[in-house]
Amino acid sequence: MKISKAVVTAAGPGQSSLPLQRLVDRDGIEKTALEMIIEEIAEAGIDSIAVVLSPGTEDAFRQAAGKLVERLTFVVQSEARGYGQAILCARNYVRDQPFLHLVGDHLYLSRAGKKCAQQLVQVASNHECTVSAVQPTREQMLPYFGTIGGLRVAQETNLFEVKRVLEKPTPTLAEQELTIAGFRNGTYLCFFGMHVLTSSVLDILDHLVARRSGPVPLADALNELASRQRYLACEIDGQRYNIGVKYGLLSAQLALGLAGVDRDRILTQLVDLLSVQR
Repeated sequence: MKISKAVVTAAGPGQSSLPLQRLVDRDGIEKTALEMIIEEIAEAGIDSIAVVLSPGTEDAFRQAAGKLVERLTFVVQSEARGYGQAILCARNYVRDQPFLHLVGDHLYLSRAGKKCAQQLVQVASNHECTVSAVQPTREQMLPYFGTIGGLRVAQETNLFEVKRVLEKPTPTLAEQELTIAGFRNGTYLCFFGMHVLTSSVLDILDHLVARRSGPVPLADALNELASRQRYLACEIDGQRYNIGVKYGLLSAQLALGLAGVDRDRILTQLVDLLSVQR
């Protein structure tokens, strides 16, 4: 399965300003979050990217993309009808092709030789189906993520056959329906903020959006997909940072700094800061 396009959603309430934020990457270079997301996608071998925006924000995104703007196609979500409908807005762009999807309020830090998106695209290409990136997540974080339940794929350490998907479940519901053998109590596999989606997902989203008046989560479409055809989740060797939550930007910046060329400088500054706060 050849994956040559990507879709980044950045049209949600409060989300449109997050990709415009500036951080310092692992190499000590100041960039916008949008530039870091584009570079993440490019490392997976994808140069054509659609960004789904809210009305009136295209100029700000063009400026934030810098020299990478030539890779982008902008798609406007004219009505605020939720995450699933935002992805569906890019249907004319992706047509019937599988595509990589990232959310605009997450940054990623790989622990492996390959970037996180590259890991996911390789799995999807090999297995030729929809694949969601996931990460073990403590139950107190369930209100922020879609969560999967399923079974480990035989002879694979990081692949799971998805049987159930719930959007931001309560700990009680997750314990009842989403536990996976091998994970300790209170730990679940939650979405990582990136997926490889096929046209089957778009067909389901189209149906759900047409029959509902309110927002449609992507998780609802993926839950329906799991009952129809093979759908995998891949535990990524890396970490996601949701910059849309409280202290999310701070956490992302600290992680990038501590994993990069300025690690010693950051540690020294942290020690100085802690000594002042006593």
